[in-house]
Order: sequence, then structure tokens, then C-alpha cells
Amino acid sequence: MAQMADAQSEAGRIGEVIRQARVLQRRSQKDVATALGYHQSKVSRLENGRGTEDVRVLREIAKVLDIPPQRLGLAAAPDASPSDPGTEDMHRRTFLAASVAALAATPTPTMAHHDLIQVLLPGPNPAATGDSSGIDELRERARTVRRLFCTCDYAKLEQALPGLIADLRQVAGGSSGSAEASGLLATTYQTSVSLLLKRADQGNAWLAAGRAMAEAERSGDPVVLAASVRVHAHVLVREKHTAQAVNMVRHTVDQLSGSYDRRSPRYLAAVGLLLLRGATAASRNGDRETTRDFLTEAKEVARYVAFDRPDAWANFSPTNVALHEISAAVSFGDAGIALQTARPLMRRHIPVPERRAALWVEAARAYSQQGRLADGYQALRIAESCAAQDVRRPAVRELVADMAARDRRLALPELHHFSRQLGVPA
Repeated sequence: MAQMADAQSEAGRIGEVIRQARVLQRRSQKDVATALGYHQSKVSRLENGRGTEDVRVLREIAKVLDIPPQRLGLAAAPDASPSDPGTEDMHRRTFLAASVAALAATPTPTMAHHDLIQVLLPGPNPAATGDSSGIDELRERARTVRRLFCTCDYAKLEQALPGLIADLRQVAGGSSGSAEASGLLATTYQTSVSLLLKRADQGNAWLAAGRAMAEAERSGDPVVLAASVRVHAHVLVREKHTAQAVNMVRHTVDQLSGSYDRRSPRYLAAVGLLLLRGATAASRNGDRETTRDFLTEAKEVARYVAFDRPDAWANFSPTNVALHEISAAVSFGDAGIALQTARPLMRRHIPVPERRAALWVEAARAYSQQGRLADGYQALRIAESCAAQDVRRPAVRELVADMAARDRRLALPELHHFSRQLGVPA
């Protein structure tokens, strides 16, 4: 009870800091919400001390209202102390370089990332590897890169993508280029988008999403096109264009929905994943009704299909729907609901490591919202045991740093040690 009272008191304090900063700048709640890409009700809830434990939103509002992160209970920015802009920029680059070095055991991932970006850039087709002589081999390699993503082996994935893209571009762009080759290339670009977003590289994710859409249109396959719309919406959400993402998903789903009992499993999985992306976008936009509508329709689709394996073309199943319900509840600040939904999944085997890790990371966010930092830390360590590379992506590292910053009494030395291990001390 004391912990809960402390958490409520802290939430009220943070809400008042946000309100005062907005009033001092003579800005309306609607103006701030527009800058954030959220609905006005989101800002109102924050000022009333609700949802203030969502560190992603707090970091965004700290930037928009120029609030020092520490005043919102966040880890200080590494470049906050210098006053000279040139010095600030130097420190920022030094910190980023150190962070990359802490995550990479060898220089290979950095080289692979460079190769991936090069193959995404406009220009002549890159040199093919010559490893594949036919569409069957290319199809198998496309399955392999998808499997690498689902098992969170991001280092190997980043190494495999450039060569596959080069080979597929050669086949798809040749005189005998086939619709299937364009579809495989679109799917490989989609996997590239997902990886780049895991790396917090939104700029190049835009590039890959555009290429995915173009190849999907060339393929003429509505399933591939739906998947390309989904990753495009994912990038929009990351860039805070949540309303646009919702509209894009809704428009596409309206053309594909219905007659689910007569559709192929592949078709259903594409529609289901698109609906879940819409739910994520709507929840980030503070729209409960639209979130509920997307999730309800996704549950209907999940009655007819379940792809729940690392080697599947797509990962859609009732389990994935439940995971998105948890994520939506966390976005709304409903930590209790999130954890109640998560508990049955915690006792169930989830075959896809990326999805297992997602469950425990979202649980950690919910525990953090309740001020239960010890439980949040344990959830993160379980996520690490499911997929070590996934826990080392920027979004999770930021969560760990902010949890450590909130442990002002240093009651959890293991949390601070974990934060230092990830290269993001509070």
C-alpha cells in the first residue's frame, strides 16, 4: 500500500510539472497534443497524474515542453551538461559511439548495417552474390531471414539481408522478372523495416518501407501489399503520425475484410497483423474505441488461423492478439489490466522468441507504471533469457535507464548493474 501511495504521489507531482511547463509557455493542451501526435485527452490525463509512468510519452513531452528529464523522474540525457552547442554535439556523438561499441561484440554488425543501407539506396542494382540460381533458393533464403528476425538473431539477419536483396533485385528487375520475385523482394524489404525499427533507425526504415510498397504493387499480390501497408504504418507510429497510421490501416482493412472462413491462412495472417498494427496506432493516439474495434476484429480473424512458429511466413495467432492487448493497456496507463491479461501467457509456451521477449518487456513496463521496479527488473531478465539481442535494442535500454533513475534510494543494485551492462547507466 505504501508503494502504491508513493507511486500516486509521484504521478501527481509529474502531472503538475507538465501542467506548469505548458502554462508558462502559454500553450493549450491541444497545441501540445498536436506537437506530440496524440489526442488532447492524452495531455489532460498526463496533467492529472494518469499515465505518467509511460517513459516513452514522458520523454516526448519533455522534449516538446523543454522540461529537464530529471524533473519527470527520467534518466538525465547524456549530453545535458555542456552549454556550448559544439561541445554538446561532440558529447552526443561520443555517447552514441560508446553505446554502439557496448552492444557490438565485433565490428561486423556495423559493417553489415552499412551494407544494408547501401543496398536500400536509390541507384543501379547492387552486385548480386550469385548464390542463388533460381526462385526456389531465393524463396528459402527469404524464409531464413524471417526466421532470424523471429529468433532475434539481429546480427546474422543484418549480415544476410544485403546479399538477398541484391539477388532478388536482379531477378525481379530482369527481363524474365516474375511477380513472385517482386513479392519476395517486398517481403524482404518488410523484414528490413522491422529490423531497422528495432535499431531505432527510423530514417532508413522509411526508405525500406517505400521500396517494400513499390515491389508489393509490382507483385500484384494483395497479401504482400497488406504486409507492406502494415510496416509503413509501423514507421508512421514510430514518427508519432498515429492518426495517419490508423487511417491507412482502416482504409486497407476495409478492402480486405470479410468472408474470413473462406480465406487462405496466409491472407488471414496478413489481415490480422494489419489489424494489430492499427490497434497499436490507435492506442498510441489515445483512442480507446478504435483500439477496441481493431482488437475485436483481430480476434475474429484469429478464430480461423494461427501462425505461431519462428519459421512461419508471419506470426499471427490468438497469442499475438493477446500480446497487443497488453501493449495497448500499457499505452493507456492501465497497468493492472495489462498484467491481468499477461499472466495466462506467462505460464504458456510461446514458440517465437521475439514474441516471448515482447511479453516480458511489456510486463516490465506495466510493473514500472505501478512502481514495482523489482518485479519490472525480473521481467526484463526473463525477456533477456528469451532473446538477449532484443533486450539490447534502444527502446528497452531506455526503459532500463529510466527504471534505474527512479530507484533514487538505490534499493535495487542489481537493476543499476544491469543498466550499466547495457551501456545506459541512470
